[in-house]
Parts: sequence; structure tokens; C-alpha cells
Amino acid sequence: MGSINYNNYPVSVPSPLKGVGERKKNQNMKINLNISIASAFLFLFQFSFAQKKQENMGTEEVNVVKEYKPTISDAFKVKEIPVLNDADNAKKEMIKYSILPFPVATTFSPAKGKAETVEKEEKEHLFKNYATFGGGNYGTLNTALYLNHDLNKTDFLGAILRHHSSQGGIKNLELSDKFFDTGIDLKYGSNKKDLSWNIDLGYQNQIFNWYGLPDNFGIFLRPEYRASLVNQIDSQQSYNTVYLGSKIAINESVFKEISLKFTHFSDAYASSENRFYAKPSFEFDLIDKLIKTDVSFDYLGGSFQKEYFNTNSISYGYANLGLAPSFALNKNDWTIQIGTGLFYSLDIENKKNKFFIYPQINASYKVVGDLMLFYAGANGNLEQNTYSDFVSENPFLSPTLNITPTDTRFDIFAGLKGKLTTNVNYTIRTSYLNERNKALFKSNDYSENGTNESYAFGNSMQVVYDNMKTLRFYGELKAAISEQLSLGVNGTFNSYNNSVQKEAWNLPAIKFNASVDYTVSEKWYGGLNVFYVGQRKDQQMNNDLVYIMGISSIDLPIGIVTLRSYFDLNAHVGYKYSNRITAFLRANNITNNGYEKWLNFPVQRFQIVLGANYKFDF
Repeated sequence: MGSINYNNYPVSVPSPLKGVGERKKNQNMKINLNISIASAFLFLFQFSFAQKKQENMGTEEVNVVKEYKPTISDAFKVKEIPVLNDADNAKKEMIKYSILPFPVATTFSPAKGKAETVEKEEKEHLFKNYATFGGGNYGTLNTALYLNHDLNKTDFLGAILRHHSSQGGIKNLELSDKFFDTGIDLKYGSNKKDLSWNIDLGYQNQIFNWYGLPDNFGIFLRPEYRASLVNQIDSQQSYNTVYLGSKIAINESVFKEISLKFTHFSDAYASSENRFYAKPSFEFDLIDKLIKTDVSFDYLGGSFQKEYFNTNSISYGYANLGLAPSFALNKNDWTIQIGTGLFYSLDIENKKNKFFIYPQINASYKVVGDLMLFYAGANGNLEQNTYSDFVSENPFLSPTLNITPTDTRFDIFAGLKGKLTTNVNYTIRTSYLNERNKALFKSNDYSENGTNESYAFGNSMQVVYDNMKTLRFYGELKAAISEQLSLGVNGTFNSYNNSVQKEAWNLPAIKFNASVDYTVSEKWYGGLNVFYVGQRKDQQMNNDLVYIMGISSIDLPIGIVTLRSYFDLNAHVGYKYSNRITAFLRANNITNNGYEKWLNFPVQRFQIVLGANYKFDF
């Protein structure tokens, strides 16, 4: 092996003027450099030797001048925590990116979409005029004509002509049970952006018969005298109504609307009644609250030719002035309507006057959104009773009534309403009423005297008044099962507490009603309706019999009759021949029940009416 002589390489000698540390540093650098050079030279030498294995490289002698001995000062320590450059470790800033729109030219042309064709249903034409005609057993005739015509874009003219009659035919009656009801109503109005108004004019004629003779009428009379007495009874009574009314509504004004109406009502026994009322309504802001105020003026005056048992006439007259301000509060899920009713009533005939104050408070709370709404309130009102309104409810009254207002001191109620499902609605209500001078229908007592008026043989009814408290429960359920089928059911339960009268005459404790409507197809439809009325109480006495038996006090509990409860089932079916013509068939009292709605007044049994409707324009 050859040796390398490091003396052949120039080596710089450190100056004695430099420090010892620097000299050692330079010395170390030289040694490192010499070792690097030697390593490189050996590598090249070995490489060349490997390429020429057959060549004899000979030997050389290497003399090491000085051996390298490292010291501790030549080493350096690595710190455990490195020094960080703050400039590179600063808090990162949030960088916001935005896209700048840049138009890109393209030759791509998308194909135009084609809408899927939808078969449109033909829109049904709404006709403005309507006519109906129907006839059935008992000589029933039911017709009506509804006419409407637009004079221009805002003004219109309308008319209604109607007739409903029956030739009677109830079995086992000794008096006629015919009835006629004919009327005409005319309307002229205008609907503009800021003002709408209309004028109504109408006439109605009604003919009824007091056919309800008592079952035991004339049992103590000889047959020939009884027959003569019955034959002399003219049981027909006729009513005539003429009215003129108007309604005016103004938009964006403190004065919102006003209703005006004058009605004249009379009968075949020279009874006469006039009524006029005006009911304006106002709305205005006060302390950031919308105040609604209803004002009413109601005048009633009338007379009857005589009392029931003598020739004295009866006159009555009232002038009632009412003021009912209210405002609404809305907070969270609560809505509260707070108001009061102030009424001043003047009894014109008796020269008396009274002042009434009523609560008018209504509140509602959304318990579960639209699924359950709680509502409650307390309301009162002064209700003006009239001869006309009584006849509309019961046409078999004698023309000898005492007319007075009903003071509904309060009607306190609470309940729930909402939805069981999206198609099923419900309502539950409990109320407690306190009424003074509550009007009740009660049968007239009678005698078998040939000088009586035709309504004084136990075949008519009267109106009596009582102070009553009523506890009432009401429930209703309506369901739209599908587009073709819908049904509804409701019931009312009453408990009465009387002050003067022995019973709540002719008021049922239970009333129930249910209906079903079904659309079979585009042409056919039908429906059912059933209602149930519970037992009622009435009282009637034969004064001749009372005299014979020596009973002097009419306060004895005699003559009280319980009217049986009844069901009434009705059905109808219709066929749409075209968009103009529809045929119908109606069946009433399908169970053929001759029940008594009022004492001694049985109704017609099974009734059927066949007819058609016709729509048109002109």
C-alpha cells in the first residue's frame, strides 16, 4: 500500500496574534478540509483500482503529522425550544375570495325545452240568473226566481220572487191546514272603490191556519152543537210585510257603515206594527288603539185590536238607544276584544225608561296553533222583540200578544275550537245565560163559547215572559272526508231554571242535528239530514171544564202536557243534466212520523218534491 504525505500540501499557519479559540477553529477547519480531500482522493483511487483489477498499484507511505483530538469547546448544544421568528408566526389574516364575472365565448347552443302539455278543464260558466220549480204531495208547490243584471261596471239591479204553498191534507184534522208564502224583493246598488251602497224594497204575504184544535175539544157538547161550532171557525190568518232598507259603506273613513230599515207588519185582525232602526258604525285611532264604536237607534210601535178574552186593545212602543265602544289587544298568542254596551230604553206607552250596562268581552288564545284555540267571553244585550219576529218563528200565534224587550244581562261562555286533522274541525262551548223577560211560546187556554174569536178555541198560542237562567253545552264536528264526501254533526244540551213559569215552555233540553253530502259523479249528487228534538213541556186548560170542576186557581199544576221527542229524516238527490239544467228529488220526514212541533199542531208526514233548476243569462 502507498502512503500520502500531507507535507506536500500547503498548510497555512495561524498567526500568533489571534486568539487561541480562533486558532483552534482554523486548525479544525484545516483538518476537516484535509480529511475531505483525502476521502475524495481515496474514493477516486479505489474506483480506478476497481476498474483495473489487473494493474499493480504499488505501495506508498502515509505520515500523519498530528492526530486530531476534539475538545468540548468544539461541540455545540441544540436548544429544546427553538427560537421562532415572529415575523413568520404572525396571526393569519382572513382572506376573502370573490369571483369576477368574465364572459366566455362559446359556440354551445342548448336545445330549447318543451313544456309538457296539460289538458285544461273547461271553466264552469257562472250564470247570474236562476229559476227553480218543484211540486209534490200535499199539493206542495215550491218556486223561486233570482234575477241579477249589471247596469254598468259599478251599478247593479236584482230581484227575487218566491212562492211556497201547500193545500194541506194532514189526517184527522177538522180545520184547514193550508198555507201560502209569497214574496218579492228588489235591490238596487253600487260598488265603487271608496263607496258602496244599496237600497232594498220588499213585500211578503203569508197565509196560515189555526188548525190545532185540542183532542178533547167539545167532549161535553152534543154532537150536533159541536159540529156547528167547529164549522163556524174561520181558522185562516194572513200576514203582510212591507219593508224599505239601505246599507252604506265607506272605505278609509272614520265612518265605516250604516244600516237603515223600516218595516210595516200587519195581519187580518187589524194588528199593526212599525219598526225603524239605524245602526251606524265608526272606527278611529286613540292612543295607538283602534276604537270601534257601534251605535244603534231602534224604534218599535204597534197595536192589537183586542186582548185574548175581552175587547180591550193592546198598544206598545219602545225607543232604544245603544252605544257599544270596543278595542282589541294582541299580545303573544292572546287576542282580547274589550268593550261595553250602554243602552237607554224608553217605554213610550207606560212613560218609563231604563238604563242598561252590559259587558262585551271576547278573548282567544292559541293553545296549539290552529289545532286548538281557547276562547271565552262575557256578553250582554238588549234585544227588541217584535210581532214580526215571533210570527217568523211560530205562525200560530193569536193576535193578542204582549210585546216587551228581553234583557240578556250576561252570557258567559268558554270553549275550544280547532282541527283534529287538516279535514276535521271541532267546536266545544259551555255557556251560562241570565235573561230577564225571556220570551216563551205557550198554548192559549180556551172555552167552547160560540162568541169566541176563531183563534180562541185552543187552536192558537201566546207569548209569556220569565226570568230564566240557562246552562248550555254545545258541540260541533265537521269533516271533509274527501272531495266527494263531507259530513257534520252538532248537539245542544240545556238546563233551565225558571223564576215564574212552572216550566221552560216548548224549550227542549236536547237538540241534535247531523248531515251528510256526497258527490257520486260529475252528474250525480245527494245528501241526508237528520235532526232530533227532545221532549218539551206545554200547558193548556179548558176553562169551561175548570169551572165545572170548581177549580178556581189557575196556578194548580193541571193541563201540563209533555210533547214527545222526535226524529226527522230528510234526503235529497240531484242530477246535472247540463250546466244549465239540474233535476232534483227531495224527501222529507221519511220516517212518516206525524209528530207535534207545537201542542195540537201535527206536521205533514212523508213528503216528496220533484223539480228542476234552470240557470240563464240575459
